[in-house]
Order: sequence, then structure tokens, then C-alpha cells
Amino acid sequence: MNKKKMIRLTALVGVATATGVVAVANQAHAATTTTTETTNQTTNASVESTQAAVDAAQSAFDTAQTSVDNAQANVTSASNNVTSASATLSSAIANKEVATSENIASATSAVSSQAIVVASASQAVSEQAGVVSAAASVQASAQAEATSASASLSSASANVASATSALSAAEAALTSDQSTAANNLSAAESAASSASAAVSSDQAAVDNAQAAVASAQAIVDAVAEVQSSDVINMSAAYITALKNYLANPSSANAAALQEVAKGADYVKELQQKFKSDASLDVVVDPSDPAVQEALSVYAVNLINHLRNQYGLTTAFGASANANVAALDFVKKYYDYENWNIFGTTGSDGQGHNKNGLNAYADQLGTSIAEDAGSGLTTWVNGKATMATTTLHNLLFAVYSDIATMLFDDGGTNNWSHAQSIFEDGTILGTDGFNNVYLGVAFDKYGYAHYELYNATEGNHLGNNAYSLDVQTAAQALLTNAQASLASAKASLQRMTTNLMVAKAAVVAAQNQLAALENSSANDLVAVTKARTQLASAETSYQTALATYKQKEEALKKAGDNLAAAQASLEAAQATLATAKAKLAELEETVANLTNADQLLAAAQAAYEQAVANLTTATGNLGAAQVDLAKAESQLALAEDTAEQAKVRAAIAAQVDQQLNGSTANDRQSAGQDATSLKTNGRALTATVATASTAKQKQGANQGRLPQTGNDDQEASTMALVGLGMLGMATGLYGYKKKKLTK
Repeated sequence: MNKKKMIRLTALVGVATATGVVAVANQAHAATTTTTETTNQTTNASVESTQAAVDAAQSAFDTAQTSVDNAQANVTSASNNVTSASATLSSAIANKEVATSENIASATSAVSSQAIVVASASQAVSEQAGVVSAAASVQASAQAEATSASASLSSASANVASATSALSAAEAALTSDQSTAANNLSAAESAASSASAAVSSDQAAVDNAQAAVASAQAIVDAVAEVQSSDVINMSAAYITALKNYLANPSSANAAALQEVAKGADYVKELQQKFKSDASLDVVVDPSDPAVQEALSVYAVNLINHLRNQYGLTTAFGASANANVAALDFVKKYYDYENWNIFGTTGSDGQGHNKNGLNAYADQLGTSIAEDAGSGLTTWVNGKATMATTTLHNLLFAVYSDIATMLFDDGGTNNWSHAQSIFEDGTILGTDGFNNVYLGVAFDKYGYAHYELYNATEGNHLGNNAYSLDVQTAAQALLTNAQASLASAKASLQRMTTNLMVAKAAVVAAQNQLAALENSSANDLVAVTKARTQLASAETSYQTALATYKQKEEALKKAGDNLAAAQASLEAAQATLATAKAKLAELEETVANLTNADQLLAAAQAAYEQAVANLTTATGNLGAAQVDLAKAESQLALAEDTAEQAKVRAAIAAQVDQQLNGSTANDRQSAGQDATSLKTNGRALTATVATASTAKQKQGANQGRLPQTGNDDQEASTMALVGLGMLGMATGLYGYKKKKLTK
């Protein structure tokens, strides 16, 4: 709002309000009070009304400003898009210009040459991996020899200590009596007896470890062959029928699937194809982690082979964590609760423990599905007990269960087991199976449980994943057994050495006793003999020490060689990665040259669209700026109106304070003076009365008050008139005896 105009309006309001108070001062006290209160209420209401208008105008202005900001952001974004599209178009034009047949042929040739480089680098990586494997084998052998040398050194040190002790005993025997010698002999014999018992115990441990190694070796020799031969192949007709049924599980599709599946007879036919290898007839514990690993890898390989035939590219996985979870679940919700899933005949069992499945899924925070099979109770080969089961029994159980799930799964099962094997991302209508890991466990009744978990970073079920190469898993089992055997043999060697020392002590004690019984000369011979034995033991110790140092040095060298080979492998792998990146770059170049026309057309269309978007955004910005200017003007007008209302309210409040502070006599005198003022200044009084009801008669006021002018002198004059009238009112009430003259 114009500043001069705002000052003028404020001054006029002041004159009107002050004069209006004087004009009604000649009325009774009650009337004066009522008029003043009415004036205050009117002015206060005006302040509230105008402030509400300001708030509304401010809100409209803020909304318009936001629209302008958003429109400006859209223009900036559209402009950036035009710049980007222009750069892309320029690149496409340049690409089109060089997309000649000669350049395409040259780029294609470069791709072929680089593919040869990649193949060569890949071969180098494979060869270096072999070098690393050989170096690791040498290092492992050196470690074993160093460990053996360390044990020999410890034994030699013990012999020295024993010989030293024997010498001390022999020397003491020269001055001891018969009783002391007898006690020494008794103690030595007791030590020899204990050492002999320890040797017997360790010998049993060695025998057990050797048996475990033999069992593991049998697994290594047979498992890989079993895995390669024990595959289940589905006919094209079966796959088609199964897909039709899973897409639409109608009774007709179910019947068609049952027809091509061949049912129980075909399952028996498959079971007869299972490779029976005598080397697998070793007794194992189904809950042993190594056995669980072999079973889960075997099952996953069978399932993934089937999924591949079905046309699925996503594979199931196997891990130690999934097996641990499966074993824990089966123990908690089947073994401990005596939950017999199949019963004794296969049809009188309790079925799946669904409450347990829900509880365990909540515990792990993931989705779980469970398939179950007859396991060791196959009703084909008879039931095998958990205590005497063999690896052959377990592998056959897994093979038989999966075959049954595929070809004999109709009836009440409605092919649900087959569905769980061939679905992708969901199992039996439940979503959240995007990363399936299988855990295998057998319950105390001999039944097999196949737990399907959705592994995530949060539940860690995919951690400690197994290699799906069965030979690798079996070899790990053999390596662990061999390590246990080596440890048992080392312990046996230590105990055997201790026994030899103890027996030597017995002999020494016996000699000591005999020497005392014969003569002191014999005692001296015993001392001499003990000294000879000590010297021999010390020589043996030095020899063992030299051998130990030699083996330690060989171990260090083997470790250095292994580290160097691994470094070379890493370098070869880096070279291969660089070559592959270069090949990808060249292939992209060929693609760009070959598709130059399409890329150019796409870039041209994108550029034209970006320009059109910029034009639209610019128009929207202009419209928003116009709306903002309107809102700004309306806000300024509302603020001017509000400021006037505040001035009127302030003057009314000041006059009310003056009126309320005078006495009854003052009011009477003021009334008389006001009458005189009314008589002598009728035109002014009439004007003020109209101004005091500005809400009702604003049009009349504007007819009497000046509404034009643009100079400061007019505004100042009107302001002084207002202040003068206010001072006159104050004078009337302040000096009741003073009269106005005509």
C-alpha cells in the first residue's frame, strides 16, 4: 500500500473517533458508558476481522509462492533434461557417423581377439590354481612332519628328565637303606602300571580313529559315484501334466498327472535303480554334522536336477546353519513331544506338527515349509533302526522319499510335495521363498524331515553353505577323520614313551635294590649305568632337536611357497578380470555401432520430448508468477486495512480510559460543554457521528472525508486535527468549571 495514503487514512480515523466522544459527552453517565463500550467492541471486532483477512491473504501468498518454487524446480529439471538429452543426441549422431561396415567389422574382430585373451587368462588362472593346490598339499605334509618332530623332541626331553631322575635315584641309593629302595621300586611299578593303562586307552582311541578313517574313505570312494548315478529323470509328458495341474489343479488335470506319473509301481522301479554299494554299508549317526552334510547335499542335488528339467533357473542351497535348524526343530517339536508323523503303518500318524512349524517360523523370523518322508521306514527294504542304520540306508531313504513325492503323491496329498519342489518364490501359496535352503533331519521314529527355509541376512540360515560337489563334502569328512587319527596316534606315542620311561624307572629301582642287597660296589655300578643312560638320553635329545629345527624350517619354506603361489593366483585372477572388462567394453562398442540407427532415433525422440517438457514447464512458471503477484497485492491491502483497525482500537481505548477516570460532576460539566460544542460546531459533530458507526455508514463517511491527495502536508494537517480534538476532549473532562465561549 502507498505509504502516504496509509498515513492520511489513519489521521482521519483519529479525528472522527475523538470528536464522536465529545459529541455524546452531554448525555447521562450511563449513556456515555454504553456508547464507549459499544465503540470499543466495534473497533476490537474490526481488528479481529482485519487480522483474519491478513492471515488468509498470507496463506494465499504462501501457497502461490510454493507454486512458483515448484514451477521453477520443474523448469530447472526440464532444462537439465534437455541438456542431458542433447548430449545423448550428439553422442548418438557421432556414433552413427562412425557406424560404417568397416568399423563394425573392425570392432567385431577386436571382440574376437579379446575373447582369445580372456580364454588365455582363464587358462592361466586354472593352471595357477593347480599350483596353489599342490603347494597347499606340500605345506600340509610339512606341517604333519613338523608336528611329528615336535612330539619326538618332547619324548626325548622326557627321556632326559627320566634319566636324570634315575641317576639321582641311583646316587641316592648309595646312601639309602633297603626300605627306601623297596619304596622306590613300588612307586616305579605303580607308575609303570598307570602308563600301561594309558597306553591301552590310547591304543583303543587309535583303533576307533582308524575305523572312522576307513569308514570315511569308503564314503569318499562311493558317494560321488552314487550321486552321479542316482538321478531321477522326468518325461516330457510328466512335466507337461504337472505344469498343467499346478496352473489349474482341477480333477481332470489331477487325473492326467496321475496317469503319466505311473504311481507306486514307478516308484518301486526307481528304487530298484538305486545304486547299492557295499562301501556304503557303514554304521553312522544321522545327526552327525558330517552325515547331515552328505545327506542335504545329496538331496539338494537331486532336487536341483529335477528343477532344471522343469525349466527353473533358481536352485535350492544347503548349509550347516540350515541343518542345525532342522535338527533343532525336529528334536523340539517331534522327538520331545513324542509326535509320530506317520505312525506305525503310514496312515495312523499325527501328520505335520503345524503349531510347531508356526512357532519355529516366528522364532527364526522367516518362512518355513516342511516335507516329510517315510525315511528309514520305507516299506520296501524294511525298517532300519536308528542305532544300526548305515549310510546306504540314509541315502536310499532320501532317494526314495523324493521319488515318492514326484510319482506317488496324489490322493489326499494333492501333489503338494511335488508343488513344493517345483514352485519358485512361493511354496504352497505362501510367498517369501526367494532364497531356499534345505535342512535334513531324522526323528527318533526313523522318519525323514526336509525343512525348506527362506534364508536372509537377518536369520543367517544361508551361512556356512556347503559346496554342492558331493566329492568335496565326502573328502572333508575323510580329512577330519584323518586328523582325528593323527591326534590319537600322537597321544599314543606320548603314552608309549611315558611307559618306556616308567619301565626304565622300574628297572633302575630293581637294580638299586639288588645293588644294596649285594654290596656297595654294585651300587657304584648302578650309578655308572645311570650316568651312561643319561648321556645316551641327552644325545638322543640333541638329535631330536636338530630334526625338529630342520622340519620347522621346511614348514616355513612350504608356507612361503604357498603364499607366493596364492599371490600369483591373485595376480592371474586380476589379469582375467581386466581382460573380461575390456571384452565387455568392446562388445558394447559393437552393439552401439550395430544399433546406431535405433540409438539415434531414440535419442532424437528423447530430445524432442525434453524440449516440449521445458516449454510446458516455462509456461506453468509464468502462470504461477502471475498468481503470486496477485496474492502479494492482496496481502499488502489486507495489512493496510488491519493497521487502520489497530489505530482505531487504540484511540477508542484511550478515550474510554479518560471517560472512566472522571467524576460524575466532571461528566455533567463535560455534557454541558459538549452541548455548547454541538451548538457552535454542528457540522463537525454531524460528521463525527457518522464516523463512529463506520461499519454501517462507510459510504457516507467517504463522501465527507478527503479520499485523494499525495502530499505529506495534507496527511500531517489531518493528523494534527485529530490530536487537537482528542486534546479538547481531555480538557473538557479535566477542568469542569471552564466553559466554552460562543
